[in-house]
Amino acid sequence: MKVVIAPDSFKGSLTAKKVALAIKKGIHSVDESIEAVMVPMADGGEGTVESLIEATNGKIYEAMVTDPLGRKIKAFYGILGDGKTAVIEMASASGLPLLTKEERNPLITTSFGTGELIKHALDWGSRKIIIGLGGSATNDGGAGMLQALGVKLLDVNGKDIPSGGGNLHYLADIERSELDFRLAETEIIIANDVDNPFIGQQGASYVFGSQKGATVEMIEQLDFNLTHYANIIQEKIGISIHSLKGAGAAGGLGGALVSFLQGKMEQGINIVIRESRLEEKLQNASLVITGEGQMDAQTAHGKTPAGVAKLAQKHGIPTIAIVGSVGKDVEKLREIGIEGIFSIINKPMSLEDAVQNSEELLTYISEQVIRLYLLM
Repeated sequence: MKVVIAPDSFKGSLTAKKVALAIKKGIHSVDESIEAVMVPMADGGEGTVESLIEATNGKIYEAMVTDPLGRKIKAFYGILGDGKTAVIEMASASGLPLLTKEERNPLITTSFGTGELIKHALDWGSRKIIIGLGGSATNDGGAGMLQALGVKLLDVNGKDIPSGGGNLHYLADIERSELDFRLAETEIIIANDVDNPFIGQQGASYVFGSQKGATVEMIEQLDFNLTHYANIIQEKIGISIHSLKGAGAAGGLGGALVSFLQGKMEQGINIVIRESRLEEKLQNASLVITGEGQMDAQTAHGKTPAGVAKLAQKHGIPTIAIVGSVGKDVEKLREIGIEGIFSIINKPMSLEDAVQNSEELLTYISEQVIRLYLLM
């Protein structure tokens, strides 16, 4: 019997690799002869670098960059096993986990550090860069990233506009002559799991602003500023990103990557599936086990378990999901191949207890899933 274990991370608790290891332990507690193939997954957010490095036998590098508030920090990026492709999580340099709750303020936070990570990958020699957009602390439309890469964003007096989404309304001109020349020969792949446009009620500011610390008034200002920014981009570059699907990801970073770096958007889970050769590893599998921290109706829209289940369904392999908690309308996930959903919660407990004991809980429920499967 062969079981493929392809989970996402449990956010705030376990990495995808640790989730996979806990599930494998549960499987082997039933029968050590079962072949358990671990393929840690991600969908463009947290864990994307680790998943791709693990799957391709690549290597992680550290780099000093600027955090969302201008402080120097150590971030990381990966070089895949092919020795050519770099993979970056923008959250490593410009993410919410780098700030305390009190520090969150998208009027001033910058994506500059993400641009610095891209430069480090270019310095390493990579000319193909995968950029995961999840977990952003910024709403600056990627302006900081562009400035780090040499783009001049100027006000009416020809001076650089200040950092942060709160200052984009000062933008009057764009000068690209000093944009890092190496980008012209670099393939940029944008790993994304949302399809929000750049502006409007479904755009970057209105949908994601509050989790980054924005008040209602700030959200209105941020959307107004991004609209002005997009108007200038269209005027100076000739590209409209206002309604572009995915342009609103990571506070508008998606739009900047498309319009300035000719980035190609792709669902993050599809990139990880391809680079990890998951389809190849599914050959002769009897069962697939996937999972994530919380499963609900949104899982069907580009999240890891959905991508894994659809691929397994294509090959006629049943998929079971093991999750932290179960939300609303999960029955719809049966349509994409998730045959059963099991929560690790086995008794009344606090979130803190669930997080602290997540590995043991995962191992226990995995054992029960395999015992049930073997009875069928």
